[in-house]
Amino acid sequence: QERLAESGGGSVQAGRSLKLACTLSGFRYAPDCMAWFRQVPGQDRTGVASIDAWNTYYTESVQGRFIIPRNNPDTTLTLQINSLKIEDTAVYYCAERKDNYCYSHDFDVAERFDLWGQGTQVTVSS
Repeated sequence: QERLAESGGGSVQAGRSLKLACTLSGFRYAPDCMAWFRQVPGQDRTGVASIDAWNTYYTESVQGRFIIPRNNPDTTLTLQINSLKIEDTAVYYCAERKDNYCYSHDFDVAERFDLWGQGTQVTVSS
């Protein structure tokens, strides 16, 4: 059974960095499109970054601070978060889209993704 498991969340001060990891298990082949989303209580789950073999997409609010490295092994997807802001506080989820590509026009749309992890909490304080 295919599964995603996030880790690396925690409580950090604004301005610091954090690295989240998503461990993949049960996949016969490495997924083609993976993404990171985040959700604040009472709000919709929103995409922050997606990656496929050709492109990496970032939402404007995290551009330049969030990085999905391209040297991930097939079993791990990481998200490097730099210069954390209080508004980055959320539960972070990794997700897989069962498609050959991520797409620039909907890389951050939760409904386009098929498999989700359980999430990891990131809390940023001043």
